[in-house]
Amino acid sequence: MLNQEKIDALRYADIPLQGHFVDGQIVPSASGKTLDVLSPINGQVITRIAEGEAEDMNRAVAAARTAFEDGRWSRMAPATRKKVLLRLADLIEERALDITVLGVRDNGTEINMALKAEALSAAQTFRYYGEAIDKVYGQIAPTAHNILGLVHHAPVGVVGAIVPWNFPLMIGSWKIAPALAAGNSIVLKPAESASLSLLKIAELAAEAGLPDGVFNVVTGKGSVVGEALALSMDVDIMVFTGSGATGRRLLEYSARSNLKRCYLELGGKSPNIVFNDAKDLAEAAKVSAAGIFRNSGQVCIAGSRLLVQEDIAEDFIAEMVRHAQGYRIGDPLDLNSQIGAVHSLSELEANLAFVNRAEAEGAECRSGGQRILEESGGYYMQPTIMAEVKPDSDLFQNEVFGPVLAVTTFRDEDEAVTLANSTVYGLSSGVWTADLSRAHRMVDRIRAGIVHVNTYGGSDLTVPLGGVRQSGNGHDKSLHAMEKYFDLKSAWIQL
Repeated sequence: MLNQEKIDALRYADIPLQGHFVDGQIVPSASGKTLDVLSPINGQVITRIAEGEAEDMNRAVAAARTAFEDGRWSRMAPATRKKVLLRLADLIEERALDITVLGVRDNGTEINMALKAEALSAAQTFRYYGEAIDKVYGQIAPTAHNILGLVHHAPVGVVGAIVPWNFPLMIGSWKIAPALAAGNSIVLKPAESASLSLLKIAELAAEAGLPDGVFNVVTGKGSVVGEALALSMDVDIMVFTGSGATGRRLLEYSARSNLKRCYLELGGKSPNIVFNDAKDLAEAAKVSAAGIFRNSGQVCIAGSRLLVQEDIAEDFIAEMVRHAQGYRIGDPLDLNSQIGAVHSLSELEANLAFVNRAEAEGAECRSGGQRILEESGGYYMQPTIMAEVKPDSDLFQNEVFGPVLAVTTFRDEDEAVTLANSTVYGLSSGVWTADLSRAHRMVDRIRAGIVHVNTYGGSDLTVPLGGVRQSGNGHDKSLHAMEKYFDLKSAWIQL
């Protein structure tokens, strides 16, 4: 049970200047430069982080390469690696509240969500992949009697990872845990506006027994240290969650360097489709509202396009408005708040600009659309519902990454599918129907990595997360996530 007094005791704690974590040590940038960290709660500076340069990233990559080549981790028995990862999971759980409050001060996610989605989720992820690694077997090929064909799983080497600011610890763990479990070394570049919790995890990993150089974190601007990481000739693969524009640059940097493989989890404009035969429309509205408005809409898989059958549209929109206006928005470290802050002033301004453009294109604002609590100095926005959104409009086609819902009606199943598939994205989706056959048809016809049926969100580590089309490639979560962190190596042995 979360306790407000404990949270308040942590919210004002001093956060010292944060250096990079390289080769087991906290180190400053070679240039001595730092960046201010602004809290979205009140717009105030809460600490500074090292502003890395290419030299800092190259040093981290060199440490990771040395650690990989000498085998201090890569050739450690899987069962021994497992013990380290399980110890790390225990340490994260033991310090979950401290880590969570630190992260909330950094990125503005409401604490009730953040505790589950960040620290406790990260602990679960490290435990999941720690438990998995000593259960990965090679194969014996069905060869002729005088040939032995073996298929080995070999770690790829040095993994470069770049993660976003919305759920840095959860998404970071999805990449760090399987990469380490497989025996790789890793260099992580967190978002410059949400680095604090990942720096703490690096320290805890060392405390858990991870050898020096195996897990490194370099902070700074993506255009500098992110570019240096992606251009490095000593990085074997890149894993990334973020914008399509940055994903394209990573592919370009791969071509300019060593043709490293790039696995990209990019944006989404996910359709949430409500048919008139849905069993419980009130529940569908409640879950759908949470699917777009929790964490101020700053969720990769957010159901940001509501497609609702036209004969129930007005009643359903009214129910969505009721939920949107009922949320308690405010200080994310207040246990009474249900929705916290937008991550930054620039994100808030971008969200409001989408609303203005949508109105100019003929959409109707049924609820929200305004900045609130400006007197706090923080960045807060009303949950916003835009109706009559046209399929060719900016709001229908492009990702907002904020608490803005686009509502469009449809007549029948075929039109719903057409609308659902009419953007460049394909990350997530939802379908509400009581017709089992229709549900299966929609799962088959919707082009997305995830199709939720009669729910939205909430999938755990047992299933993969990944997109199609311009939502990216590769997968996080589940045992499938480990595939990108191994190379298959064949042995052909003449007997």
